[in-house]
Formats: sequence, structure tokens, C-alpha cells
Amino acid sequence: MRWICLLLAVAPSFGALTFQKTVIDPTFRGEGVATADVNHDGKLDVLAGDLWYEAPTWKQHPIRPLGNYDWKGGYSKVFYVFAADINKDGWTDEIIVDTPNAAATWYENPKGAEGNWKERRIAEHVCNETPWFGDLLGDGVPAMVFADEKPHEMRWYRPAADLDQPWDSYVVGGPGSLGTNMYSHGLGVGDLNGDKRLDVMVKEGWWEAPADRTKGAWDFHRARLGQDCAQMVACDVNGDGRADVITSSAHRYGVWWYEQQADGSFVEHVIDDKISQTHALHVVDLDGDGLPEVVTGKRFWVHMGADPGSLEPAYLSCYKLARDGGTVTWSRLDLENDSGVGQDFTVVDLDGDGKLDIVVSNKKGVAIHLRRG
Repeated sequence: MRWICLLLAVAPSFGALTFQKTVIDPTFRGEGVATADVNHDGKLDVLAGDLWYEAPTWKQHPIRPLGNYDWKGGYSKVFYVFAADINKDGWTDEIIVDTPNAAATWYENPKGAEGNWKERRIAEHVCNETPWFGDLLGDGVPAMVFADEKPHEMRWYRPAADLDQPWDSYVVGGPGSLGTNMYSHGLGVGDLNGDKRLDVMVKEGWWEAPADRTKGAWDFHRARLGQDCAQMVACDVNGDGRADVITSSAHRYGVWWYEQQADGSFVEHVIDDKISQTHALHVVDLDGDGLPEVVTGKRFWVHMGADPGSLEPAYLSCYKLARDGGTVTWSRLDLENDSGVGQDFTVVDLDGDGKLDIVVSNKKGVAIHLRRG
């Protein structure tokens, strides 16, 4: 299959941030997306669950049997997509997380061959709507953090020695832990206490990472980190040396930051209360000025129009941070108004020009936003 790219006009410039949108597939494929050099040609390709798109023409290639998803009345079986070399063969593989309480699966890159990729299970049940993927221990081994609803535990996972088996898992929060329901909203990983180890956050508090992350439940600290949200990001917003927490509302209005106090409590600050369904969030230095931007957007048609603000434009937005005179302020820049985000999106230098770009997949299709100017 092959899709001819639809090139849209360059968006209006907001300061130094101007993006050009390219829809590489108008079909609803899923709510997550990743990038990687799938075929070893030196270019970053796009992975959107059932398919990967070959740069620079965005030719479609199968990863698994193609789903037929109805954006008007339902969901896909692709909520999250991650990419990493799971089997250490030098070729990037794909991870797909299905709908809440369904499975997480990884697909082995066939090293340039066409056809469906070999499928292996990570775990049968993924709960909490914002599973995390990254280098949890700092040892270069990919790991995932998500909840298991049956014992209501928060756990972390990494590949087993036998790659045909489900991933090994370890307890973060024991039975009865908060934030572990099927549809729990709000999960993040970051160093909240400055000890150089990555802690795990939910909106009710956070688990402090011990020196050995494999030996039983971590200590939990209760904290008020707001309403149901999406990704939770640890970031020193005000420059006081303490990690704060940035979140966004999954199904209502709101983007917030929570200022960590000297006693470990948190104070809520509103960044924006005029954008809804911001079900995905990243914090990156998008414009290269040394300060982080909050990048988010409206997830389009989440509950088939039932959420507050559902009929408003599907914005892709960022918030520029300023600390003038020691006061934190945020300026909202709408980068596009007919794209939005899904459950997750990717911020990466897709075309190798030294500027960060944005890649999204949701009910409006798969699109790339290349930074220009």
C-alpha cells in the first residue's frame, strides 16, 4: 500500500515556532505513534501500530494484520506505540499497548523483510491509562511501568531472558495501591526527591525508588497532584532546585503544574483552563531557548462527543515558560487547530535538521508537523 502525502500550508508563525503539517495517512490507525529507523537507511520512519511508514515517501508497510477502526463510534486496538531494540539484534522493534486492561505486545523487526512481524506478549493486562516506557534503571534496558488491576498493584516490567516469555515484572506498589484501576488516569516517572533514581507518580502521590528496585514494594508518599490527568512529568518549573509536576486533564479542561514545597507537599498552579481533553503531554525544550515547553493538544472525539469541549477545534498547542523577575508565567501557542493528540505522541527531530518536530496519530489519521523557520 502507498499513500501520497497531503502537504498543507505552513501554519502561522508564533514567535520562533512555525510548523508545516503533512498528513501521511488520513485513516484512523490508533492513538499512539513512535519513530525509529526501521529499515536502516539512515532516516527516521513512523510507526503507528499496525503499519510503519517509510521515510521520506511514507510508503506503508505491514507490522500485523490491519485493523478496521471506526473513529465515529469506537476505538482502535492501538492506544500506545513505543519503539526499541528489544532483542538486541540491532533492529528496532515495536511495542503496542491495546485498550485498558488488554495486553501489551512487542513485534520483532524482520530485518528488512516484508510481511507481518513476529508477535510476543509482554503482559496480558495493562491498567492505568498512561503506561510509561523508558530506561527506568539507567542501564540501557527498556522497561515499562503500568498497573495490574486484579491485585491492584503498580509494577514495572523488563524483557525476560527467554524472549518468547512475558516480561519479568517487579512490584512498585503492593496490593490495594492507588492509581491501579483499569481506567485510572495519571501516571508518570521522574526523580522527585533528587536522589538520581526515577520515582513513580500517580495523582494521589508517589513511590520513592529504592536502591534496589527489584526487592518488593517501594515507599509511598501521599500527595495531592490534582484531577484525573494524562502523563505526569517531573520538571523544575521555577528553578528552585526541586522537581515539580506538570499534568494535563484527560477528559475535562485544564493544564497544571504542581510546585513542590520544602516540606514535600505540592501547590497547584493553573497553566490553562481553556483547553479540554489534553490526553497526552510532553515537556521538552521545543524552541531551544534552554527552558522547557509543555506540548499537548486536544484528543479528538475521545468518548464520541460526550466530553466537555468535544466540539471545539482539535488544537495542537504548546506553552512557553518564562521566569521573569522570579515569577513563573506561561504563554499558549496554538501550533495547529485540526490535528490534536491521541493517548500519546512523539517529539523528535524527524528530518534531521536540528529542530524538534511533532508526530501524532489519532482519529484524524497520522500526521507529522515539521518545524520550519
